[in-house]
Amino acid sequence: MTVVFSMFLLTLLLITAIAVVHAGNLFVAVMLSGIFSLLLALNFFLLDAADVALTEAAVGAGISTVLFLGALSLTTDREKSPSPHRLLSLAIVAVTTLAVIMGTLDKPSFGDPEAPVQVHVAPWYLETTREAIQIPNVVTAVLSSFRGYDTLGEVFVVFTAGIGVLFLIGRHSGTKPQDIGPPHGEPSGLRHYLIPRLIGRMLVPFIMLFGLYVQFHGEYGPGGGFQAGAIIAASIILYALLEGEKRALQVLPRSVLVGMISGGALLYSAVGVAGMLMGGNFLDYSVLLDDPVKGQQIGIILIEAGVGITVTGVLLSIFHAFAARGRF
Repeated sequence: MTVVFSMFLLTLLLITAIAVVHAGNLFVAVMLSGIFSLLLALNFFLLDAADVALTEAAVGAGISTVLFLGALSLTTDREKSPSPHRLLSLAIVAVTTLAVIMGTLDKPSFGDPEAPVQVHVAPWYLETTREAIQIPNVVTAVLSSFRGYDTLGEVFVVFTAGIGVLFLIGRHSGTKPQDIGPPHGEPSGLRHYLIPRLIGRMLVPFIMLFGLYVQFHGEYGPGGGFQAGAIIAASIILYALLEGEKRALQVLPRSVLVGMISGGALLYSAVGVAGMLMGGNFLDYSVLLDDPVKGQQIGIILIEAGVGITVTGVLLSIFHAFAARGRF
């Protein structure tokens, strides 16, 4: 039954992808892209990749859709005339598809218990996590402890992306923020719409609470700093859409957001440096406390907090950068 449902979702994914390509209205294309991300999140969940599913739903269907809509507000609603080089584009896509298919021919079959990852790497992670860290979620142990260098690199990728976007479309700090909403002195945000205002005001605290749950429950279930940062940023963005950008900036000013962007990455790095100062290696959390297991757990909590802070600051800064620009 699971296989049948998976094939059904994959079929919907294919149909949605084709619809995105053929949609002439860019708003429709953005909405279909959000639907595509939700379907992809369902597929990840069926593959027992709950952490990836949560990330795809929060970032792909949530934050990315809002940012696409913000970018769309700076352009027109219709797609420009098709490129005259359509045959060349089709050939490039076909060659890339064939290369990807050829690259997957040597992969083990799906669910193969004799696959190298199931024989060598996965058993070691399962056994070591139980002894060295003692947390139920092995995914968090892998990303935050065993592969802490990789996750630190991902944090700095997010940090660099945020700084790059702010350099490209950011505003000068001396100008006043523009509210999101109708022009000519009408109420800003969505405050003049009764149903979105009432439902949104009820949802904002629950979205924020769920984001904090995901942040601090990542050792026991799906979650962590990346997902939590996206969810918390979504709650602030919803508040900005409801009450206007000025009110949102009163809650978290731009100076605070800039501090969050750098502060989260610095907190992650500081945990690694603290391990070195206490006689261990960089990102070796076991030396942070006398009990190595408690040290690992404290280290994971701290670096995940750093990830969440940076992701929240970057996403909100990008949103405000889009919102501060007028329509072309």
